[in-house]
Amino acid sequence: MDAQLLLSGIIFGLSIGSIFFLMAIGLSLCFGLMRVISLDQLLYYSIGGYLTYTVSVGTGSVWLGVLAGLVVAGITAFAVERFVFRRIYDRDVAFSMITTFGILIGGVGVIKAIWGLVPRPVAMPAGDQVDILGTFVPGYRLIVIVVAILVYVAIWLFLNRTIVGKAIRAGIEDVDHVEGLGINVYRLFTITFIIAGTLSGLAGGLHAPLIMVDPSMGLEVIALVFMVVIIGGLGSIKGTAVSALLVGQVMSLGSLIYAPLAQMAPFAIMLLILLIKPTGLYGSPLLKR
Repeated sequence: MDAQLLLSGIIFGLSIGSIFFLMAIGLSLCFGLMRVISLDQLLYYSIGGYLTYTVSVGTGSVWLGVLAGLVVAGITAFAVERFVFRRIYDRDVAFSMITTFGILIGGVGVIKAIWGLVPRPVAMPAGDQVDILGTFVPGYRLIVIVVAILVYVAIWLFLNRTIVGKAIRAGIEDVDHVEGLGINVYRLFTITFIIAGTLSGLAGGLHAPLIMVDPSMGLEVIALVFMVVIIGGLGSIKGTAVSALLVGQVMSLGSLIYAPLAQMAPFAIMLLILLIKPTGLYGSPLLKR
């Protein structure tokens, strides 16, 4: 394989893995703390993509669109948590999954009513090519990678250096113990849900210039997002990041070797990892309740 083609494939894999991380981190956070499978995170991902398209068309600034998308996604997530999730936290995990899937499907219908069925293109905000070891790669993909790294660092600092973050970490291990200390766990749930929805919206906004936004964009990535979360370990932030980068590289480099590998190999890796470590790469038995 040509060295330049290989380097280009690695950069592509890192960028798509960064998008997967931002998409999956919301699911991981919500399951880790609240024990709900929040499929509606993929709705916020779609909202982020469409708001980026709309604002960029109106203002000419994709970055302003990304900002608008993550803000609206966070507000929508807050509304859903307040009016829907507050009523189903004590229900079975399967019930929450079905409910959130219904929210996702309903949201797709709203998107179709507002923006129609035709896929919409979003302009590339950074069209310059960057020379890396003699290989020219799109500058925007490097920006996506840097943003994902900054998000990971910000989440780590929040969870390990702030009182609220430490309470969330403790809640991920044992929410009943945290509640017994007099901490309002429902406030932690709300904060976590807003963070998750905002990051999903950011994923949609950053992904929009790389794809055509369409109403089903959230539904199309369900399998990949689940795969990333399961490989990394439910509730593990570090696991989600490692898994996302692994899946991104497998899809990118696999397509260079043999095109069907891009879709087949990640699932094969997931099965192999689960056979060796059923809780995922960084899953903990303590997450069981």
